[in-house]
Amino acid sequence: MLGLGTQELMIILAIVVVLFGASRLPELGGGIGKAIKNFKKATSEPDEIDVTPNKSADSNSEASKETDKEAGA
Repeated sequence: MLGLGTQELMIILAIVVVLFGASRLPELGGGIGKAIKNFKKATSEPDEIDVTPNKSADSNSEASKETDKEAGA
């Protein structure tokens, strides 16, 4: 697999601390945790399909009917 050992994880942690600072680590961890939670929730829920017609589709069909009448006359 990835083969990440203890030394590699410590190096990655040190780089993260240098880049973001120790004071922002809890905020960063919380944000990552929320993102993972929302992603899992979104992938496990079935998609809801909206089957109600919208008004723009109705107005488009009415406009095409009027255009057909004008073209035929």
